[in-house]
Amino acid sequence: MTGREILHKMKEKVGLSSSADSGKGKSKMSRNITHGFHLQPNFWTEPENAMRKAYRITDTKILEKAGDLGRGGSTAVTAILINCQKLVVANVGDSRVVMCKNGVAKQLSVDHEPSTEREDIENRGGFVSTFPGDVPRVDGQLAVARAFGDKNLKEHLSSEPDVAMEMIDDDTDCIILASDGLWKVMSNQEAVDTIKNIKDARSAAKRLTEEALNRRSSDDISCVVVKFQ
Repeated sequence: MTGREILHKMKEKVGLSSSADSGKGKSKMSRNITHGFHLQPNFWTEPENAMRKAYRITDTKILEKAGDLGRGGSTAVTAILINCQKLVVANVGDSRVVMCKNGVAKQLSVDHEPSTEREDIENRGGFVSTFPGDVPRVDGQLAVARAFGDKNLKEHLSSEPDVAMEMIDDDTDCIILASDGLWKVMSNQEAVDTIKNIKDARSAAKRLTEEALNRRSSDDISCVVVKFQ
């Protein structure tokens, strides 16, 4: 099989066949600036379904590579801004998206905790432990009810994301995407207050991670900040 044929097969697997949405363009102001894009066929008309499909594909690929990557897993959070107006967010686990409008924090994602999804976990044949001094865990191991990977728990664990849409307007200050290393030591409002006077998005993300470390966060800290000027 040639390299071209292999690439075509890979595109078909992830929904990027010839029927996918493609395009290119050139700036009228400068012939040196061009752009291109290539999307799943239903992204513009059904962005929620496209997002769910992308999450399913990602989980499948991680499970297929468990022999190389190990049996662990990961939470995830995603935000896509369409035409600078429509924000589509998705997540599995306790990674979180928080929006700030007029200085007020609003959580857009859902924290998938074993205690709130106990019935679904038990219906899959699993259980939720609630030992004193510890957080609820799926099968006594995982502290989130949904995640990518975790092959040994996958029968009892969901990787289906919660997806939501929010409109961006002139009152929107920023959005924060971060893993639980930030949120375990900082409330949503504290996070947006921490960066409200920082105009540069990169500096804002750095400030949040530094503050989480100052508060002795012991979990992984990943943070992305998008500022709307």
